[in-house]
Amino acid sequence: MAQRSDLTREQLNRVRELMDLHTRDAVVSGFEPLIDGLVLPDPDDRHVLACAIHSGAEAIITFNLKDFPDEQLSKYDIRAIHPDEFIADMLSLSPGHIIQAVQNHRKSLKNPPFNANDYLGLLLNQKLPETVNALKTFEILL
Repeated sequence: MAQRSDLTREQLNRVRELMDLHTRDAVVSGFEPLIDGLVLPDPDDRHVLACAIHSGAEAIITFNLKDFPDEQLSKYDIRAIHPDEFIADMLSLSPGHIIQAVQNHRKSLKNPPFNANDYLGLLLNQKLPETVNALKTFEILL
C-alpha cells in the first residue's frame, strides 16, 4: 500500500480476489522452504523467485528487472521479462486472444469509461509503449 496510497485495503483485497478468481494457478503454496537459499539484490523479492521455481515457471513478468538479474535467475532456467515485452510478444503470437483480453479489460473500465484511443493512452501511462504501438494496428477492434 505504500506505493499506492490512493487505494484502500478493501480495494486491494478486491483486486487480489479477482486476480485469484480469474488467473489459473494464481495462488502458489509450498514455496517457502526455498526462500532462504535464494540470493537476489533485494532479499524481499526472494519469495517471487521461490514461487517461480516451485511452480516451474519459465519467466517472471515484472517492471522491476534490476532486482531479478539474469545471472541469478538463469540458475533456475527462469528469466525476467518486462510486461511491455511480454504483452507485445503475446500479441504477435496470439493476436486474437490478446485483442479479446484488451476488449474485455477496456469494457470493464466504467468510471470513467475509455474509448480505444483513451485506453491506449492509459497503457502508455502504464509504461507499455511497445504494446501500445502494436495495438494501434488493431485500434478499430479495441
